[in-house]
Amino acid sequence: MKDFNNKVAAITGAGSGIGRALAVNLARAGCHLALSDVNAEGLQQTAEQVHGSGVNVTTTVLDVSDQAAVYAWADQVVADHGRVNLIFNNAGVALSGTVAGLSLEDYDWIMGINFNGVLYGTKAFLPHLEAAGEGHVINISSVFGLAAQPLMSGYNAAKFAVRGLTESLRQDLEVSQSCVSCSCVHPGGIKTNIARDSRSSDSAQKLTGQNAEEAAKEFEKLFITTPDKAARVILKGVQKNSRRILIGPDARVLDWMVRLFPTAYQKLFIRMIELSRKKAGRKKHIRAQDCR
Repeated sequence: MKDFNNKVAAITGAGSGIGRALAVNLARAGCHLALSDVNAEGLQQTAEQVHGSGVNVTTTVLDVSDQAAVYAWADQVVADHGRVNLIFNNAGVALSGTVAGLSLEDYDWIMGINFNGVLYGTKAFLPHLEAAGEGHVINISSVFGLAAQPLMSGYNAAKFAVRGLTESLRQDLEVSQSCVSCSCVHPGGIKTNIARDSRSSDSAQKLTGQNAEEAAKEFEKLFITTPDKAARVILKGVQKNSRRILIGPDARVLDWMVRLFPTAYQKLFIRMIELSRKKAGRKKHIRAQDCR
């Protein structure tokens, strides 16, 4: 797909971050938009930002973990716009904690959104993309769909699953000579609210010495790429029909690290947790002295 003008794109998680930036950039390119998000307020703000772009925009409050709702939305998009050419399965959440410390309900929650939401979006829209005669599926994984890290087993499991699903789908589409293609996106640290909106168990705090707010602030220091830059890289990757789209220098470094040190890279992440715990301990010691 070389041109987005007069195409129709559906975007999940469009109420903020990468989803909002995709909507803005696609609208500038003349692409009609079907936007969805679980956050009605954020969704409305995105719609207001693209208002006046000369493209048709529809909005739907949507929980991507609800299979029936996702399928109904896909049908509604076609009813509203006449066709759909692109589906950006972008909605996602974060969860931290040890495997022992997280509950099965925690895993169900993150897999329901980060993996099932992508699966439902892919399955629901694929027949419509093929009916349009030209289409592309864009599934958002993560750098942590390339490498695992401590305390993020649920997030890693979901993002690795998205990668596996998308890479297999790409091969299915090529073998069947479909008019649809797909790309798997691996963003590095993007300046979004995902860290602050994440869930965390006490087990994460015990290992890092940081509460959820402190951990979020520390993690956000690694966010070096803007959502707008991420969106532009994604859209360029779609135009190039890229199989894998890496976003940010951190994503490229981590990709090569895993290639060169497929298991040894884990020691680096362990060391980072150890340093974080020591740093948190020093801060608590200083605060305790100040209170005396």
